[in-house]
Amino acid sequence: MAERKNFLLGYGERLTAKILPPGGGGPKSHPYTFQEAQARLKPKLDHLVREIEQLPDLACPNEQVVAVLTLHPSYIAKSYFPADLLGAVGLRHVGSRRRSVRPEKWGKKRHKDVAVTTELFVSGPRRYFADWANYLSNWTEQTRGASELIELEDIYYMAAEDRVRPLLGDQDQPLFEVVLHASALPESQFIISGFAQYLAKLGIKADLDRRIHVGGLCFLPIRTTEEKVSQVAQFSFLRVAREMPKLRVVENTMGIESDSHRTPLLGLSDSSVLDANVRVAIFDGGLPANSVLTPWATAKEPKGIGKTVPAYLSHGQHVTSALLFGHLGDGGAITKPPCRVDHWRVLDEASGINDVQMQLFDVIQRIHGVLATNKYDFINLSLGPDMPIEDDEIHVWTAVLDSYLADGNTLATIAVGNNGEADAAAGLARVQPPSDCVNAMSIGACDAISGKWQRAPYSAIGPGRNPGVIKPDAVFFGGVSSKPFVVLGESGMLEGTTGTSFSSPAALRLGISMRAILGTPISPLAAKALLIHHCERAKHDHGEVGWGRIRESVEDLITCDDNTAHIIYQGELEPSKYLRASIPVPAGALAGKLTLKATFCFASETDAQDPVNYTRSGLEVTFRPNDSAKKDAKQKYADSAPFFKSDIYRYVDEIELRDDLAKWETTIHRSIEIDGAKLKNPVFDIHYNAREAGGIAATPGRMPYALVVTVHAPDIPDLYDRIVRRYRTQLEMLQPVIQIPIQVR
Repeated sequence: MAERKNFLLGYGERLTAKILPPGGGGPKSHPYTFQEAQARLKPKLDHLVREIEQLPDLACPNEQVVAVLTLHPSYIAKSYFPADLLGAVGLRHVGSRRRSVRPEKWGKKRHKDVAVTTELFVSGPRRYFADWANYLSNWTEQTRGASELIELEDIYYMAAEDRVRPLLGDQDQPLFEVVLHASALPESQFIISGFAQYLAKLGIKADLDRRIHVGGLCFLPIRTTEEKVSQVAQFSFLRVAREMPKLRVVENTMGIESDSHRTPLLGLSDSSVLDANVRVAIFDGGLPANSVLTPWATAKEPKGIGKTVPAYLSHGQHVTSALLFGHLGDGGAITKPPCRVDHWRVLDEASGINDVQMQLFDVIQRIHGVLATNKYDFINLSLGPDMPIEDDEIHVWTAVLDSYLADGNTLATIAVGNNGEADAAAGLARVQPPSDCVNAMSIGACDAISGKWQRAPYSAIGPGRNPGVIKPDAVFFGGVSSKPFVVLGESGMLEGTTGTSFSSPAALRLGISMRAILGTPISPLAAKALLIHHCERAKHDHGEVGWGRIRESVEDLITCDDNTAHIIYQGELEPSKYLRASIPVPAGALAGKLTLKATFCFASETDAQDPVNYTRSGLEVTFRPNDSAKKDAKQKYADSAPFFKSDIYRYVDEIELRDDLAKWETTIHRSIEIDGAKLKNPVFDIHYNAREAGGIAATPGRMPYALVVTVHAPDIPDLYDRIVRRYRTQLEMLQPVIQIPIQVR
């Protein structure tokens, strides 16, 4: 008789209910009085006005400029956004960035000398800034916007030299990526045309056909000298100019081939898959014309792409093999792939040889074009810009992909890059775009698929940007020189290689396999939550391995022992509302210690122009372990207890950490141990916060989420059955929809 398996319990959302919000907090202590703010900001405004009056007219399209308002670190929350002040002086918020400041004063006793805060980019006619400077001395506390003046620490104009990043190479005329504060809306057209006129005056051709708009930003390439780019940076709506990096796809792939791995693979005659309906795409270098993967992989090309490159085709072959079959070991029989896959070739000879830097724009435009007209459940990217991420700026690749993934209907895995052995102190070993996408799952590499393990030395490290500070999200086996990742070559021979290019699709294979085995109840967002929830981190640092190593077997992800229960909740959250999610536990007294583990994953719309306020959605989760425990009989709800502590973000600034960090992360994960006697109808109270461009959102939409909860009790051998019995009308065991043995890994 076959052993019974305890499968994942689904439909946890049936254990949720709306609740009223709890009470608010106390009054805030302000660092400056109105009079102090007025006196200290007046000379700063005067200096700003003198600077913008000296700008060339062509650098100020329609006589408009962009200046910077630095918020005091005490006012970075969305509720303090100075909307009234900006409206009073006629300015428009167009973006933000992060800055470390040493405030003149604090409104509290305990503080750091230097703290991270938010800088707002604001635009308006030059005369509006002059009017503000002229009339500020006449303001009173009753003047519109005066109450928000105390929130400002500084006001200044950003110098041209601060907008240009250091060059990467020694070319006479490098290709630059220029980022403008300009959306695709008609009201921003004057900025684009004004920039083209300004470039023409400098003798530079504007390649407007290649521009990409995301949110309030416009990304476009220009080719010029180092001397002239300093003049380009005087254009007031220019946010940043940086030399275009090369594409990472083949250059950093650590290929290994040996005779011991060049053996034929068994079992290629069966072309069936676990689920032919799930839609999956790979964006890479293409597939060779005679690839043995064609029974499962369809080669596709966007219109207008140039000729193939053999090295790119080889990379595409190996990445596709990793998604279909995973690591093939040392010549064992093939396992059935979870799905068929569309392989989109987005690399070509023309862009790669004639202008390797320009290829970055070509490739992301091809990917964007495919995603705009095709809907996929799962996608993988093992390519991107060959550069570490920046804290102050969102790369165009990241912005484009996060925008596509914001609805939560697609799970993307993205390789973090193979620069892990670069200078970490200089930030050169950090994850590479677009693996900093908050709506994707960034995958690094480790050196073993099971047993003892550590990060593969080449695998890029964190932290990511905040939000999105835990990057990579996870690691999976990617091969090392002593034990390469084995893939299927073009002719059906096994070949060894290493790199995050292969750990990423191999990890996605497990997510797709869960969907194939359990069916549509496993959404792409749920697959992401389950992969992260079951990661094993051992004692490795979050900055190196994220949440940990992904489990090697699908069975480990969807089944459990008798003393354990895994429950998944899925649904949508309403903005500014509170939802109570009951945590299933057996009825009656609970013996011994219990372990509770929870993972929230959600998808969020993003604001590319506001890196510091990048995600529009955030969660505040309160754990209440005992519904009878109240310190004060008058309080509305039971006492709370710590659960999602923020100590995992210890490498982030302390002030920022305490005030605002974890709330805006799209993934939160934690495990705690608690006495069973302290648990009585435990719950999570979930509050969905919505913001837009750093302020309160005007019309926020519903937010998709997935929550995975594990209850583990070593002293309750029948815990799973007791939970199933107690919640038999609400929870359902998610049985496989296909009759196969669970051996996928």
